[in-house]
Amino acid sequence: MILEVAMLNVISGKEKEFEQVFKEASKILSSMSGYILHDLQRCLEVQGKYILLVKWEKLEDHTIGFRQSSEYQKWKQLLHHFYEPFPIVEHFESIT
Repeated sequence: MILEVAMLNVISGKEKEFEQVFKEASKILSSMSGYILHDLQRCLEVQGKYILLVKWEKLEDHTIGFRQSSEYQKWKQLLHHFYEPFPIVEHFESIT
């Protein structure tokens, strides 16, 4: 299993809209092959800052299966206009 981590900085004033749209986009994510679970958390100290954590069975489920899918195009259409700057996405594996 791998953990995808994305720090999301949402444009000021768009936070509520982003949260509503993310609920719809979550359905896309959770329908993908290799998807295990996800969690979106809002930062308490910095307005507009979120962290998205997604667990995948393997790295390729995200980097190929999701990112190269038609579903990802819909995901991009729904969410990518909310971010400034565009998020950096990193992948982690457990060592314990």
